[in-house]
Amino acid sequence: MASVVAKELLNGQKVVVVRCEQLNVSGELFRNKLKYHDYLRKKTSFNRLRGPFHFRAPSRIFYKAVKGMIPHKTARGEAALERLKVFDGIPAPYDRKKRVVVPQALRIFRLKGGRKYTTIGKLSASFGWKYEPVVEKLENKRKARSHEYYVAKKAAAKKLAAAKASVVDTEAAKKLATLGY
Repeated sequence: MASVVAKELLNGQKVVVVRCEQLNVSGELFRNKLKYHDYLRKKTSFNRLRGPFHFRAPSRIFYKAVKGMIPHKTARGEAALERLKVFDGIPAPYDRKKRVVVPQALRIFRLKGGRKYTTIGKLSASFGWKYEPVVEKLENKRKARSHEYYVAKKAAAKKLAAAKASVVDTEAAKKLATLGY
């Protein structure tokens, strides 16, 4: 998914990635923990404040993966990274917007059936990301609100369809139809 996002950013698109804690990584949790632990051990020998920063939050892990695929030291790459926003969960302004799924990044297309995988959220939680329960609680609330909205929208659409069906046979509707309405 990071490669698709990086390509879109370099093409000039603004991209917002939500629910980063649900992103999948191939391989079982134990193996990915070993890999991430090796990555966390890397540091500078002279000044820790300038050394490589190892993030624990899933959104920052994904951001760093995308950053590694973009020439971020050039003006074009810097501008591309400014067009990227990443979030754990789905925050307020984006929960009401239409979301798009990247089909090339779906697990069923990328991994053979039966292969092991882990989510970035589980990996992060095992390395000190302490907001997994908070994000999960907020996501459950958002899903409940979204379901209520969907039920109300479906009921309103049903009423509208019934009203349109009852109006079709009236004389006024026939006159309007002859006039092009």
